[in-house]
Amino acid sequence: MNEEDLFAEEMAGVKPLTREARVRLVKERLSEDQQQGRRRAAEGEEVALNPLVDEGVQPLDPWYVLEFKRPGIQNGVYRKLRLGQYQVDARLDLHRLSVKRAREEVFAFIREATELGLRTLLVVHGKGQSKSSGDAPAILKGYVDHWLRDLDAVQAFHSARPVHGGTGAVYVLLRKSPEQKRENRLNYMKGRVQD
Repeated sequence: MNEEDLFAEEMAGVKPLTREARVRLVKERLSEDQQQGRRRAAEGEEVALNPLVDEGVQPLDPWYVLEFKRPGIQNGVYRKLRLGQYQVDARLDLHRLSVKRAREEVFAFIREATELGLRTLLVVHGKGQSKSSGDAPAILKGYVDHWLRDLDAVQAFHSARPVHGGTGAVYVLLRKSPEQKRENRLNYMKGRVQD
């Protein structure tokens, strides 16, 4: 008996599975920047789509302190960030920007800072207070809090010291680049005796 006959004998009582009718899926409508990104990608350009949302985030109290730390960030590093003891490598001011425009600016700023190997940033979002609105909630502050948590390059952030804008600004700590990690390793190995 050859393999084909053996296989046919084993499969004798087997019934084929029934297939459910196919359902046509309707894709969600793409946002304008996603459409542009797809067009550029089709033309061969390297494109990074902006994953940040521009609606549905609750405003925060103007005096609320923003704080966030990913697992693995040392407490000493976070404490220095919180106390404003790191030199700020770059600054982004979002005053008077719409949520859509601020979303684009934050995404581009973090991406460019990551590409340049910057480590500590200051994002000024404001407190949302104006003379005409009294104690209005801080709309951009809520979005910045949400956006920074969504970006993988952001390792930690904390509201700034009063000298840098207080609760109207936030210090942002970015992930180290591979070059910075290598440099730290080399500095750590200096003075150590190797066998």
